[in-house]
Amino acid sequence: MNSTGLYIIEYLLHGEPRSFIIRAKVMSNRDAWHWASCDAGIAPIPKPGRPPLKVVSRPQAEKYGVVEVRWRESAKLDWTEATPS
Repeated sequence: MNSTGLYIIEYLLHGEPRSFIIRAKVMSNRDAWHWASCDAGIAPIPKPGRPPLKVVSRPQAEKYGVVEVRWRESAKLDWTEATPS
């Protein structure tokens, strides 16, 4: 199965639903919690080519109101040409 490399992350921030799409080679629960924290403004967004930053853990994120983080890979699109009628 080919991976799209696009992931949808959904979470609650102080009870308000939030979601975003991110491109990554792989995704795990740990990564999803960290990226949700970045989206919520709790953690800095890492800059490409710089040393990696400290990853925000689930307990740290929950202290700031980030809860119920869920992630899934986006659906793969199969493009087909329409035939003129």
